[in-house]
Amino acid sequence: MSTSDTAAQGTTVPGAAETSADAAAARPAGDGEMLLEVDGLGKHFPVTAGLLRRQVGAVKAVDGVSFSVRKGETLGLVGESGCGKSTTGRMIMRLLDPSFGTIRFEGQDITSMSQARMRPFRRDLQMIFQDPYSSLNPRKTVGAIVGAPFRLQNIQTENGVKMAVQEILELVGLNPEHYNRYPHEFSGGQRQRIGIARTLALKPKLIVADEPVSALDVSVQAQVVNLLEDLQDELDLTYVVIAHDLSVVRHISDRVAVMYLGKIVEIADRNDLYERPMHPYTNALLSAVPIPDPAERGNRQRIRLQGDVPSPLDPPPACRFHTRCWKAQDICKQVEPPLIELSHGHHAACHFPENTTVSATDEVAKAAVAPGAAPAAETDGEPTD
Repeated sequence: MSTSDTAAQGTTVPGAAETSADAAAARPAGDGEMLLEVDGLGKHFPVTAGLLRRQVGAVKAVDGVSFSVRKGETLGLVGESGCGKSTTGRMIMRLLDPSFGTIRFEGQDITSMSQARMRPFRRDLQMIFQDPYSSLNPRKTVGAIVGAPFRLQNIQTENGVKMAVQEILELVGLNPEHYNRYPHEFSGGQRQRIGIARTLALKPKLIVADEPVSALDVSVQAQVVNLLEDLQDELDLTYVVIAHDLSVVRHISDRVAVMYLGKIVEIADRNDLYERPMHPYTNALLSAVPIPDPAERGNRQRIRLQGDVPSPLDPPPACRFHTRCWKAQDICKQVEPPLIELSHGHHAACHFPENTTVSATDEVAKAAVAPGAAPAAETDGEPTD
């Protein structure tokens, strides 16, 4: 039986517990209208073996993530390669079916909707793909590529599809005369603009941008990032930006969620997270961000994580980061830390958080320790090079 079948029958699935608590923890502050709510979302890919292809395990690509995005907000989703960012984005778009958890868009549960019922939602949910070279059909003209959403949704425009496509091309900084050209005639940055134009064709409410600038040169990255910001202001867009470049995420995001091995380990306002990271993994990521000013480079201690990233096929028990964490103690190997609020709007899943006055023994461990277990003592462990 597949993981999704198990979840559908109500059997407890690892990672599906504590979903409502984590969802509440990851909910943004403010009074804006809630657009997207993800609660305990997970995706386990079955691993089969033998002549009968029986399932012998599962790759836990995403294992119970929860967050919410308000209208007009940009949420950055960051982490190392293989942490589950892109899988999360594809589940939000319903390009992948979740194994468990729920996805609500404008209050409607779209988790298990059929493709036919999802069709109207495709107008409001769009995605910018990572590779501008493989995401465009080389046999189609720009006009056909950007105009495809109109045909698929059977939408008629006042002045015709061609005029609508040319207006969108102009909106993203391309010449309307590019309508009859093919993708191979454009640079990488121009191709990504074509992909963005296709995404904007139906005026969506939510855009999931999966590494939108990672395949581009640095100078072109800045142009595309600025374009996304301008379009957000002009069209009142909401973004979920998936990236591993923390500099790009800081520039474009309002809030940032950090993922490690299928879990969200920290989520906070952009400035708060970059200035006061609380999870050791976030600290390690930020220590690797290049500093433009040479005079400032010597003032920062680089945190070098020991060991390799564990396999999602067999992730470590309890805190998944404990095998590489310099602050890990016995409780980290026995009890999974919940994602809780350690300061206003700042949530982290760590028994021994940094840059906070919250006591691990009094607050974090008390919220996480199972009945009968002894709370852990605080640690003064320092990062090692």
